[in-house]
Amino acid sequence: MTHQENTDNNWLFEITPKNKFFSLNLKEVWQYRDLLLLFVKRDVVTVYKQTVLGPLWYLIQPLFTSITFTIIFNNLAGITTGTVPPFLFNLAGITVWNYFTACLTGTSNTFGSNAGIFGKVYFPRIIVPISIVVSNLLKFGIQFFIFIVFYIYYYFQGAAISLNILSLLFPALIILMGVLGLGLGMIISSLVTKYRDFSYLIGFGVQLLMYVSAVVYPMALVAAKMPEYVWLVKYNPLAYIIESTRYMLLNVGELSVFGLLYTFMLTGIVFLVGILIFNKTEKSFIDTV
Repeated sequence: MTHQENTDNNWLFEITPKNKFFSLNLKEVWQYRDLLLLFVKRDVVTVYKQTVLGPLWYLIQPLFTSITFTIIFNNLAGITTGTVPPFLFNLAGITVWNYFTACLTGTSNTFGSNAGIFGKVYFPRIIVPISIVVSNLLKFGIQFFIFIVFYIYYYFQGAAISLNILSLLFPALIILMGVLGLGLGMIISSLVTKYRDFSYLIGFGVQLLMYVSAVVYPMALVAAKMPEYVWLVKYNPLAYIIESTRYMLLNVGELSVFGLLYTFMLTGIVFLVGILIFNKTEKSFIDTV
């Protein structure tokens, strides 16, 4: 082999067409970890950059939503939350739900909102939706801190709330929620490149999904009052995550082992399907966006 041939073959990086239908390529994502951090910083800084209240919106939204739900669903509609204060009950569900919706809506237009940069420079495209899921962890952390503050307040007020040993598994629930949001977001973002209607339906669909995800009521209430519609909640993996959250943090409701296994399996399927569709779409999306 000549010196020239040896020089031509010793590249630091080699970009080739992706032939594999399924490729998560974690090694390449790790190589671009600095870019991932830059995208995370961009997502955190730019959202409220030109707002007056800035990150305070992270606090205002769940607090006012919890107050509204408490007035409408607990006071007017008469939904009971057992020994748990209704406001804290709602805040627990909304805090976790907000993380899912932020991941889903943030990743649902990945190709459309990043078409400019995707068309100019190469990097693993999956870094963008992953960065959205990671950056939303900061938002979740702030909102969860507010939940802890109210938890401590109600605890010293004598409310019948307590943690249990399963609270140690709470981070796993959040990871599960993030992965589910990422998988669904990748599927929707791929569909949006061809069918723009999905971008208009996502906000409406998320609102409807919230009401069948046991965010503002216990799952047992549906079985007791509307058994003919219990299947809407029973087969919804989000409902099991939110119900398990309240069981771990407030010691109310029940924790379904079968429900969590079902949620874990379905989340894995959605995530794998999302990667398959995302990898296929990224090869040709620039022609349709």
